Amino acid sequence: MFRHLSLSFLIVSLLCSGNACSQDAPQKMPREDVVQDPAIGKDLCVSNVFQTNMVLQRDKPLNIWGWAEPGEEVTVSFAGQQAKAKAAADRSWQVALQPMPANSTPQTMTVKGKAQTLTLENILVGDVWILGGQSNMEFDLSKVDDGPLEVVSANFPQIRLLTPPRGKGFDSVRSFERLHEWSSWSSRHFRKGDWEVCSPETVKEFSAIGYVFGRRLHMATQVPIGLIDASIGGTTVETWTPQGVISKIDGKETRDMLKDWADRIAAFDPQADLEARIAGYENRIKNLKAKGQPVPADSKPPSDLRPGPVADKNRPGFCYASVIRPLEGLSVKGAVFHQGFNNCFNGSAGARMYYQVFGRMIAGWRAAFDDAQMPFCIISQCTAGEPQTRENYLKPMYDIGVLLREAQYKTFRDLHDAGDTGIGFVSCFDLRKSWYHPQIKIPAGERAAKWALVAQYDMFQGGDAHQYWLPPSIKEAQTVDGTIRLTMSTDIKTKDDSDDKVLGFAIAGKDRRFYPADVAWYTDGSVDNRNRPKYQRDVLVLSNRFVPEPVHYRHAWARNPMSNVVSSRGVPLATQRSDDWILEETPIKFLLPPNTDLKSQARRIRGLLMKELELADTERRIKEAEATIAEITPILEKARAEP
Repeated sequence: MFRHLSLSFLIVSLLCSGNACSQDAPQKMPREDVVQDPAIGKDLCVSNVFQTNMVLQRDKPLNIWGWAEPGEEVTVSFAGQQAKAKAAADRSWQVALQPMPANSTPQTMTVKGKAQTLTLENILVGDVWILGGQSNMEFDLSKVDDGPLEVVSANFPQIRLLTPPRGKGFDSVRSFERLHEWSSWSSRHFRKGDWEVCSPETVKEFSAIGYVFGRRLHMATQVPIGLIDASIGGTTVETWTPQGVISKIDGKETRDMLKDWADRIAAFDPQADLEARIAGYENRIKNLKAKGQPVPADSKPPSDLRPGPVADKNRPGFCYASVIRPLEGLSVKGAVFHQGFNNCFNGSAGARMYYQVFGRMIAGWRAAFDDAQMPFCIISQCTAGEPQTRENYLKPMYDIGVLLREAQYKTFRDLHDAGDTGIGFVSCFDLRKSWYHPQIKIPAGERAAKWALVAQYDMFQGGDAHQYWLPPSIKEAQTVDGTIRLTMSTDIKTKDDSDDKVLGFAIAGKDRRFYPADVAWYTDGSVDNRNRPKYQRDVLVLSNRFVPEPVHYRHAWARNPMSNVVSSRGVPLATQRSDDWILEETPIKFLLPPNTDLKSQARRIRGLLMKELELADTERRIKEAEATIAEITPILEKARAEP
C-alpha cells in the first residue's frame, strides 16, 4: 500500500506492537520513519489523539481515555494531578483531570497499567481548535498566495498541528490510525495522525486558513495553540452531521435526501457492479485492439466487490463518524468551518436542505465536544467563476452557490440574534478568484482570527470592538416613492474609500426581473454649514429608472459578485435578499413535459433560464443606451445650434 517508505520503517513495524510502543518510540524517529499504528492497540494504550507534542485544552476538565485488559487499573499522571480508572469488559477506560491554566513549559504525561507505562512528552496546555469543512479549508499552505512566505516564517514551537486520517465511516472507533494516507487528488501519500511541532517542514502541507488563524491567535495571546485539521475535500454538510441528528430533521428536503440515500444503498448490487466494470474493461481492451494500440502488460479485469454508496464519504453522517466521533469528549476551545461547494448540485431544494441541516450540524459538533456554547466560526462559501459585471449581471445570479452562502449567513443570524455568543461569521466572496479553489486564503484566516480575538479572547478594547468582525446587517427595508430604503445596523462605506459608487445591490418589481440598483446615501433634505446635503451613512436608497415599483432587493447575488459594501471597519455586507423566489422560477417558470426525469428537467430549466437572463441583460443594456441617447441628444443639439 505504501510507497517510498524506508527499510527502518519495516524494521520498526515488526518490533512495535500496538499503541503501547507507538506512544513513545516512533515520535523520536526521523519524519520518514513513521509506523502505521492501529486505532486501538492490543495492550495498554491511549487514544491516538493523546500523544507526545500535543496541546491540551486549558481551563476545562480533561477527559483522557484508552484501552487495557478488562479490570486492569490505569493511572494517569500529569501536571501534579493523578486519576485512576479500571478498564471495562470492552477494555475501555477513561479518567478526568481537573481544569488547569495555560502552560507553555513542556510537561510529561504518564499512563501506568499493571505491567506497562506509557510516556507522552513535550505536552503544552493552551487552546485547541478544530478545523472543519472541505478542500478550501484543507488547501495546503504552500500552495496559496504568499504561502511560501508563511511557510519559511512558521517557526512557532508552541503551535502544534494534527491532521487525523479519514477514518472508516460508521465502523470508526474512539480513536484513529496513525499512518501514511493515500491522496487520489495529489497522487501521493500524506502522513496523517501525528501531533507535530509547527515548523517550516511540518506546516507546508497543513491547512492554510487553519494555520494562519492559529498563528494570529498565538501571536496575540502568547498561549500555546493546538490545531486539528478535520477537513476532507469534496464533502457535504450532511456527511459532517451526526447520523442520529440528521435522521430527526423534519424538513421535506432533508427527508427526501435521506430517502434517496436509503434507496441507493438498497438498490446497489456488488456483483452486478463488478460485472458492469468487467464489461467496461473488456470493451476498452476491444477498442484498443481494434485501433491497433498495445494493451498494457499489467492490464487485468477488475475482480473486487466494491461496497457502493454505503461507504460513500458523502453518505449522511459518514465523515462525522470517521473523523469527529474519534474526538468526541476531547476538550477544545472551538471550531472553524469552511464548506459548501459540494452542496451546489441539487438546486433550490438542496439549498433548503442545507439550511435545515447546518444549524443542527453545529449543535451536533458542540455536543460532541461537550460545550453547548462552543465557539464556532462559519467561513462562508468562497468565489468561483468569472466576476459579475454590469454588462453580464443577470446570468451570474442564477447560481446555487449563492443560495448556499445565503443559508450559511441565515444560520449565523438565527443563532446570533437568539443570543448565541459563540457563533461567528466571516465572508470571503470579496477575496476574488475565478477558480473554485481561490488561493487567497491568508486574509480568510486572518478574518476568522479577528472574530476569535474580539469575541472569544477580548483582545480588542472599546464598546464597538465587535465591529472589527461582525458583518453589518439590514435592520429595516421600506418601499418609499419608487425606491427601497435600507436602514443598516451601522455606518457603511465602499471598500475603496475613493470610490463613492455603491455596488452589489439589485432590485426587482413583481415581474421578478432584477436590475442593478443605483444606490444613494439617504438625506432628509437638511444641509451642513457649507450648504451641502447631510447624508446618513447608515441608510441606503436603491432605485432604477426601469423598476418604477420595486418590491425586493438582493445583495452580492452571484458566486463572484461585484459588491463593494463594507462596514466602517471594513467588514463586508453578507450575501442576502428580501425575496423568497425560487431559483428555477426566476424570472419566469417554464412548464416542462411531465414524463422527463428530474435531472433532465433541471438541465432543461437551467438552459432556458440562462437564455432568458442573457436576453434580459441585453434588453436592459439597450434600454440604458436609449435612455442615455435621449438625455444627451438635446444637449448636443443645443450645442450645435449655438454660434
